[in-house]
Amino acid sequence: MPQEIHIIHLPMPFGMGTVNSYLIRTSAGYILIDTGATKARKALYQELESAGCQPGSLQLIILTHGDFDHTGNASALRSAFGARLAMHHDDAGMAERGDMFVNRKKPGLLIRTLMPLFISFGNSERFTPDILIDETYDLSHDGLEARVLSLPGHSKGSIGILTPSGDLFCGDLFENTKTPKLNSLMDDPIAAQASIAALERLAVKTIYPGHGQPFAMEQLSQSSSQVQP
Repeated sequence: MPQEIHIIHLPMPFGMGTVNSYLIRTSAGYILIDTGATKARKALYQELESAGCQPGSLQLIILTHGDFDHTGNASALRSAFGARLAMHHDDAGMAERGDMFVNRKKPGLLIRTLMPLFISFGNSERFTPDILIDETYDLSHDGLEARVLSLPGHSKGSIGILTPSGDLFCGDLFENTKTPKLNSLMDDPIAAQASIAALERLAVKTIYPGHGQPFAMEQLSQSSSQVQP
C-alpha cells in the first residue's frame, strides 16, 4: 500500500452510529478525507494527535460531499491546522449556506422541521472551499497518488478517491454498518446506478465507506448494490 491509511471512527449525534474519517500519511505530510460531525471534534483531534498529525503537517482535507457529518469540523481544522479544504463544486453551496438540501430534492416539511434538532450546522461550521475539485484535479501535487472520481447519487457533488492499489474512499455511496450495500439515502437513484456502473469498469479492490467497516469490492452482491429509481 503506497500510503498509510488510519481509519477514524467518530460518533454521530444522539447515538446515530458512527461516521468515518480517513487520515492518509504521504511523503508530503497528511491528507484527511472527511471530518466527522461537530460534536466529535475532541475525539477527532485526539485521533489526529495519536497518529502524529500536528498543525502544519495536515496538507489537505478532502470532503466527499457536503453533509454535516462529513464537513462538521472542516472549518475548525482549517483554522487549527492550516489545511486547505477541497470538495466538488456541486456540493460547495451546502457548506457555504449550511443547508444539506441546497442541491437535493426538497424533503418534506417534517424532515426540514426536525433536522435542526439533530444537527449543528451553524455559522461557525460553514465555509467556502479553498479548492473545487473534480476528475481533472491532480492529487499528486499534494503528495497523494490517487485520482478523483465523480460518484453522484447520494448528492450531486459526491466524489470518491481511488488509489493505484485499488483503495476507494467512496463517501456515502456505499455503507457497511451490517453488510456491504448501497447507502440507503440516495437523492438520485439513477445517478447512483451510473456511479456503480462506472466503478465496475475500474480496478477497485477495497472500499472505504463513510459509515461502517472497509470491505472488498467483490462483497457487493448484485442485490445489495441496486436501488429502485
